[in-house]
Amino acid sequence: MNTMKKGASRSVNDPTAKGKGPPPAEHGAISRTEAVQDALRQAIIEQRLQPGAKLPEDAIGDAFGTSRTIAREALGRLAVEGLVELKPNRGAFVANPSLDEGRDVFVVRRGLERIVTECLAGKLKADEIAVLRDHVAREHEVSGRNEVESIRLAGEFHLLLARLTGNHVLIRYVTEVVSRCSLILAMYGRPHSSDCGVSEHGEIVDALIAGDAARAAGLMDHHLAAVASRALLQEKVERDIRDVLAPYAARIKGLDL
Repeated sequence: MNTMKKGASRSVNDPTAKGKGPPPAEHGAISRTEAVQDALRQAIIEQRLQPGAKLPEDAIGDAFGTSRTIAREALGRLAVEGLVELKPNRGAFVANPSLDEGRDVFVVRRGLERIVTECLAGKLKADEIAVLRDHVAREHEVSGRNEVESIRLAGEFHLLLARLTGNHVLIRYVTEVVSRCSLILAMYGRPHSSDCGVSEHGEIVDALIAGDAARAAGLMDHHLAAVASRALLQEKVERDIRDVLAPYAARIKGLDL
């Protein structure tokens, strides 16, 4: 079986990636836990692991060549992120958030990401700008062709921004809400719902480079409101049962029942 090596590279979804989050632990067990956590996160967001699916510790340990202890710790961390639900005496399951929960998460996310833009406006270095431009270009490449990859890259764009702030607390909270939103988008989003978000990302980067904090914050807020709308997070309208049944009733009018 393949085992996770100490110091293995971590994706942008990991808030400790590239030293922008809390410093990585010195021993291999924690590094393996982070690697398993990141892999499970991606599998959940991409819906390779379906909402509500059971996540047995022994099977996860076998899959990654690690112990059940590491699998249990990774699942616990994902539970904090809201991607996994731990049920007493039943085990761990992939989270299955409702639309109401999704709306609540997006409200919190909009507040956090306005702070991110205010922290970055006018402060991006040349190499950081290049990284953001490259990421947006990759989003354009998959736009309209690969919905799963589009959702993943869209989430990573926001994590890149958070990571560039260097604020460890902000990075952690943004990582959690973006992970939850990515799952919600995968579950409820319209087909190609992330397409128009690519141009919005480019506009946000332009405003940050220009140092226009107010415009960047406004664009981010408008962008996330649009993302929520594209994810079908509108309030449900309760309809009277008589209105629902009216078209069906019309079909039987005049019949001798």
